[in-house]
This record gives sequence, structure tokens and C-alpha cells, in this order.
Amino acid sequence: MFIVEETIAGAEAVQIPKQRGESLLDTAVRYTEERHWDVCPGTWLEAGAGVQRCSCGDAACPAPGAHPARPDWAAGATGSATVARRMWRERPAASILLPTGRTFDAVSVPETAGFLALARMERLGSARGPVTLTPDRRMEFFVLPGAAAKVPGLLRGLGWASSSIDLTVLGEGAYVAAPPTRVGCRGAVQWACRPTDANRWLPDVAELIPPLAYACGRDR
Repeated sequence: MFIVEETIAGAEAVQIPKQRGESLLDTAVRYTEERHWDVCPGTWLEAGAGVQRCSCGDAACPAPGAHPARPDWAAGATGSATVARRMWRERPAASILLPTGRTFDAVSVPETAGFLALARMERLGSARGPVTLTPDRRMEFFVLPGAAAKVPGLLRGLGWASSSIDLTVLGEGAYVAAPPTRVGCRGAVQWACRPTDANRWLPDVAELIPPLAYACGRDR
């Protein structure tokens, strides 16, 4: 089992333990072994002139150390622990990217809306999967694949236009940066809701859209 150290306290009653100091390699391997998620090594941070810069070489990189390192990154993603171990041995500082549209999609909302939605889900006893919190103050809710095709219709049914609220779906061809990936000097991606045995079975996006849309509407 696995969990990263930087996690929002209290988001889950049951924690999947980890050893302190677990490397990116060990964490990536655990994602493949314990959750059967595909992983892909991304860019990494390099120290120079007293600052940390992205390995891509772009001084104005919008996500330093936390984006794909090559255009064909998706083809190189793997669900094999053996291959993942080899990849991170070659690039031990590489960020951990999880392709969406395979074993899960992710619904991305602003942090304030995400925490409001989580509180509402807890009151209602709604199912929820793992949720990440990014240094850019976004929360990404893991749901079953196929969410991108469903969300516009679900929002319309609730009286919302997709363009009217800050809610997006990451599906095929996209990715999320996984904990404990660091994004430049902004900090690390964390778990707002940890992966546990209780949320191994992901919810359908239809279960999450009502509280998420409500929270995003309040957050406008």
C-alpha cells in the first residue's frame, strides 16, 4: 500500500501508510502495483543560479517540473511496475504523471469549490474517489473514464452551461500530476482524499457533478 507524506489532514479517516523518505521511484511503482494506474515520467527540476528551473529549458515554463517531457509521452506511459522502476532509475527526479482517459478521468475545479463540494458529499454520504490538490489551487476528483462525454449534458440538466462555471474534465490525452510531484517553487501536489481500499472503486461522474456544480456556482 502507499501514501505520500504531504496530505490534507482529516480528509480520510483511513490512511494508506508509507515509509518516510519514499522516493519518486517507489511511489510510481506503488501506483502501478496497488492502484493499477499507468504512470509516465515527466520533466524534473534542476538547480541553477540559485533557483530551480524546469528540465524543459523554458525559463517561463508554466508548470516547471510537472509536465510531459516529450510529445509522445502518452505512448510511453506504463502500468508495469518493472518498466516504471526502470524509467525512474534512469530519471530519479522525474515527476509522476498519471494519464487520464484510461483507468480514470479527473474533474478539475477551484480549491475553494472543491473543499465545499467535499463537505457537501460527506454530509450526504456520497461516494468519492481519490482527490488531488495542486499548488495552483485546483482540486482534481478521480472518476470513472468517459466523464468528458457526460458532463455537458449533466450540467445542462442542472441548469448550467459548461462555459459558465470553472469546471473542466481531464480525459483521453490529458494527465494529472501525482503526489508528491513538485511544481517549481509553488509546492507539491498533495492528496485531499487519499487512495484507500474504501475508494478503490471510482464513482461515476454523474454522482459528483451535482455537488461540484453547486460549489462552483457558489464560488463564481
